[in-house]
Amino acid sequence: MRRILIAVRNNREVFADLFRAELPGHDVVTTEPDDATPTAYAVVGLPPPGLLASLHGLEVVLSLNAGVEYLLASGEVPDGVPLVRMVDPGLVAGMVEWVAARVLAWHRNLFDYAALQAEARWKPLPEKLASERTVTVLGAGELGRPAAALLSAIGFRTRVWSREPREIPGVTGFAGRDRLAAAVEGADVLVNLLPSTAATTDLIDQALLDRMAPGGLLVNGGRGATLVDRDVLAALDDGRLSAAALDVFRTEPLADGDPYWGHPRVFVTPHVAAISHARTSVAVMADTIRRHERGDQLLHVVDRARGY
Repeated sequence: MRRILIAVRNNREVFADLFRAELPGHDVVTTEPDDATPTAYAVVGLPPPGLLASLHGLEVVLSLNAGVEYLLASGEVPDGVPLVRMVDPGLVAGMVEWVAARVLAWHRNLFDYAALQAEARWKPLPEKLASERTVTVLGAGELGRPAAALLSAIGFRTRVWSREPREIPGVTGFAGRDRLAAAVEGADVLVNLLPSTAATTDLIDQALLDRMAPGGLLVNGGRGATLVDRDVLAALDDGRLSAAALDVFRTEPLADGDPYWGHPRVFVTPHVAAISHARTSVAVMADTIRRHERGDQLLHVVDRARGY
């Protein structure tokens, strides 16, 4: 009987019960083992330092999150043990909904109308059609592809930029670092859904923001380290950006007194754009375990050289 350790911060027993229902022949535990029985599988979010290193017999580490930079930085996942990132239909749907909600709220002036309502001002604002706006999505992976596809289906002129070429019907693709500037040139909206890697750190800086159309929107649902925060704030202050919808930050929770909190053109959500839903995520992880035990190829194994 192989052991599964549930080492997530919230709702451990909920996850444990769902795993027991999915994999009744496994020993599912929610506390760090103190016996000699190997722990074949560790289900983790942001585990405390030393936890993974203390386990023996690990066969697969399953991340509850799409981002795995914390796990890679810890160095605790043993070489040769697959690290599987979360690609959950519920998580993907949540991100697509959040991106669409933020883009449409800006596109239809809802941010501005909320401010006008607070002042009891009746002031219709100029409107555009979606077909008159260009949206660039950075990232064409499991999150970026469906987000770009939906924005295109709504009617936006949609582009996507990725490390390698990706085909998305109705979306114009750009690939490679040398095509990043062209992908962003003249965009009304820039959506970041890139993972956190050495190649994406500080990617969105003043030079890239200057490529956008004046008065555009920045949407960040990827990782906070991708933004140069001082450049984003400067672009907001001088009107090069009219708004920024931010869900992720370099330091979380966002610190008291952080300039993003009080900026009138920044719209903060607390890292909730794409949350892992217990039922759907456990179904995905249980399938990974079954694949492993059948000897099948695992899906969504992290390439440690790339960082995702």
